[in-house]
Amino acid sequence: MGVVARYLPRLVDGLLSELLAELPAVLVVGPRAAGKTTTVARHAASLVRLDRPAEAAAFQADPDAALVGFDEPVALDEWQEVPTVLGAVKRAVDADPRPGRFLLTGSVRADIEAETWPGTGRVVRVAMLPMTVGERLERATRPFIDRVMADEPLEPASPATDLRGYIALALQGGFPEMLRLTERGKRRWIDSYVDQLLTRDAAVVDRGRDPARLRRYLEAFALNSAGLVEDKTLYDAAGIDRRTAAAYESLLVNLQVVDALPAWTSNRLKRLTLSPKRYLVDPALLAGIVGVTESAVLRDGDLLGRVLDTFVAAQLRAEADVAQHRSRLYHLRQEQGRHEIDFLAEVGAERVIGVEVKATSAPDSASATHLAWLRDRLADRFVAGVVLHTGPARFSLGDRITAAPISTLWA
Repeated sequence: MGVVARYLPRLVDGLLSELLAELPAVLVVGPRAAGKTTTVARHAASLVRLDRPAEAAAFQADPDAALVGFDEPVALDEWQEVPTVLGAVKRAVDADPRPGRFLLTGSVRADIEAETWPGTGRVVRVAMLPMTVGERLERATRPFIDRVMADEPLEPASPATDLRGYIALALQGGFPEMLRLTERGKRRWIDSYVDQLLTRDAAVVDRGRDPARLRRYLEAFALNSAGLVEDKTLYDAAGIDRRTAAAYESLLVNLQVVDALPAWTSNRLKRLTLSPKRYLVDPALLAGIVGVTESAVLRDGDLLGRVLDTFVAAQLRAEADVAQHRSRLYHLRQEQGRHEIDFLAEVGAERVIGVEVKATSAPDSASATHLAWLRDRLADRFVAGVVLHTGPARFSLGDRITAAPISTLWA
């Protein structure tokens, strides 16, 4: 018998328990290999793997009858393999809306075909992304936004981490299967992961795409992760036209391996850009797709900034659904780049937290210029500004602005 991997608790565990105590059905969505099946199985009394033909056969023949008789909660893994199962879940919930009846997971096609999605108002979605550093290290840390809102000190994690250590953590990746692999094994795993995305998974969503051109577009996207890049830059790099690029970006979003951070706007600020910042969901994917190592990242200032920014974005996004203070993440940029802020968390559509990421161990007042500008214009709406850096110490950079090590995200 093989060794059973030990379960590492996930941020969504508590949220899933809460929702199942109140609601009849929960859908867990996220990129392939993020650990959805393993986590959902821990909250279920029965697990049905619909990606296995033998288990799917009964549901393909008569999904309503197939649901009967399982101990609840019933986990229906990879529901998109038998899309009609959603209709059966809807009918079962309509007939008996007791809490804690169904858990569903899916990687692709979750919202693509409207006719297969009758769960609106009946099935609550929970996003599950690749693991944060806190999850990997089993640190039961309160979400960063909650700590900032409570004005808690943003202490560094122990042991201390330097720039090289942060890049190593970023390239380690948050996909659970990667954690037990050697560096050579990780490179092979990412290559295989990308190949599967561009062939099998992409074909489920869009059979008309060209895998070679889609790969070139994904490579261009990876090179510009964490950037405000013009659409033309991406489609010219991939050798495709604007319409094809829009279709490919939509496809990659639906596969949940890329994301866009929307631009924040306010009537208190003028001439703000409306363009989103594009991201890969995990910095290890960025490095794997582009084909760079830790040493190569450290030698390239532009790539270094993109990896760190993508790394921090992955930590913050994973906490969004589980934080007590529900927030939406944005970026902020004035035209011509006069003022830029990497992340802006809007809490309750009223309070604002600004976060900058700096690849320096000793940020100074100049590092907080944009945050101070935002503070002065938003007044009481501005809760705090945080400059996340690669050094060991926390210190003040002015009224409501703090410099804190990146490791405070999992301290």
